[in-house]
Amino acid sequence: MNDDHKSSDTSASTITSRLLRLRRLHIVVALIVATAVALISTMATQNARAIRHQTLNAPAAERDNAMALTSPAHKTASISQDLPLPAAAPPTAPPTAPVATPATKPAANAAAPASPISAKTTAPEPAGSWHNVTVKRGDNLALIFQHAGLSARQLYEVLQLGGPVKQFKTLFPGDTIKLRIDDQHHLLEMVHETDPVHSIHVLARDGGFVAKQISRKVEVRTAYASGEIQDSLFQASQNAGLPDNLTMELASIFGWDIDFALDIRQGDHFTVLYEDRYVDGDKIGTGDIIAAEFTNRGKTYRAIRYVDASGHADYYTPDGHSMRKAFLRTPVKFTRISSRFNLHRMHPILNRIRAHKGVDYAAPRGTPIRVTGDGKVIFKGRKGGYGRVIIVRHGSRYSTLYGHMSAFNRHIRVGGHVNQGQVIGYVGMSGLATGPHLHYEFRINGVHRNPLTVKLPMAQSIAKKYRNDFIAKAAPLVAQLETLDRSRLARN
Repeated sequence: MNDDHKSSDTSASTITSRLLRLRRLHIVVALIVATAVALISTMATQNARAIRHQTLNAPAAERDNAMALTSPAHKTASISQDLPLPAAAPPTAPPTAPVATPATKPAANAAAPASPISAKTTAPEPAGSWHNVTVKRGDNLALIFQHAGLSARQLYEVLQLGGPVKQFKTLFPGDTIKLRIDDQHHLLEMVHETDPVHSIHVLARDGGFVAKQISRKVEVRTAYASGEIQDSLFQASQNAGLPDNLTMELASIFGWDIDFALDIRQGDHFTVLYEDRYVDGDKIGTGDIIAAEFTNRGKTYRAIRYVDASGHADYYTPDGHSMRKAFLRTPVKFTRISSRFNLHRMHPILNRIRAHKGVDYAAPRGTPIRVTGDGKVIFKGRKGGYGRVIIVRHGSRYSTLYGHMSAFNRHIRVGGHVNQGQVIGYVGMSGLATGPHLHYEFRINGVHRNPLTVKLPMAQSIAKKYRNDFIAKAAPLVAQLETLDRSRLARN
């Protein structure tokens, strides 16, 4: 009896122990399941956020699929499939959440996003910092690199690039060089604007440097100026807003027909069409005169600029004749005439009648003297009362003489060729002269002619093959000049 009772107690104790172990096991399984559910939920949430972030930059179709995969229904189904059953043995590794990323990840060659969010994204700032260097007198690129903390090795590598970098060897005071340098004193970029249009860029690349020249686009606009002479051409041009360089060009264009030292009168007037040059909306200077009109003593002269197919540019009358003559009317610019052509003049030093077979132009000592036509130098030296003189032969019929010079252009040689407008010497008072001036003679077949009134031979007119194109382009320019002239008259 006692044995049966003991056996019964033992059996009951064994059952109780097993129930306790089973309960503990269930508790452990429940904890594991709860931990797994929490882990899966966290991973699913993070994965959904990643998918949404990626789909912002994905095409519409891919974005819809991704949103479907991250919907609550999809999450629930995925989690329930991976949860272990309560009676199953505890897993040996944490369950893996369903990976939806491959289905929504954009392809490597996917198109760039077009969403408003991506449009607001800004590019990262370039590395290093910029330093602006203003070139001072005596500076060169080596000193600039040294002051900026850049090594001689980097200077050597930059200068070895050649090409546009050669311009760094001739820097001028006031030039600006921009340097981008990192914290280790490595040159990343260098920029030098050589003029408002062109700049040189040096970039660090692949352990070395590369250089290139960049040209900015120039916008050309047509401008105009009109004026009437009261005191002088320069004063009238300034009042009209015409830049000085274009005033000089205007005088050069019409200088074949008008002596601006002698012929200008009060009431003469002009109209000029010219180019203004702009870069990024800012005016950087002026270009060429396109067309011009000058009325002197009641006679109107017009000039049209034409560039032919070969790139040659020159000025012509509206009917195609060259504005250029074989000779310039005057050998010095903007001076006064102190003595005219006179075969019965009283000589100021010799005090007797002595023919003055040329024209004297009074000008400050050192004023440049220009040869009036292409030719060959046949004499250079001293010649009696002429003092220092140069004589030039122009073809077989014409010759010109320039006397009383203070000095010769050292490049002029007897037998050498000279081009029209080339400086051959400088005004002085050598020989028989009472003050600094140029004595100028013009001879045809050895006979002296009055340089102020002689009819000058014409230069070559526009080529026949370009004539029709020129006439077509000249007509609207002439019409503009006429319209502007009428407007000038209406204002007056």
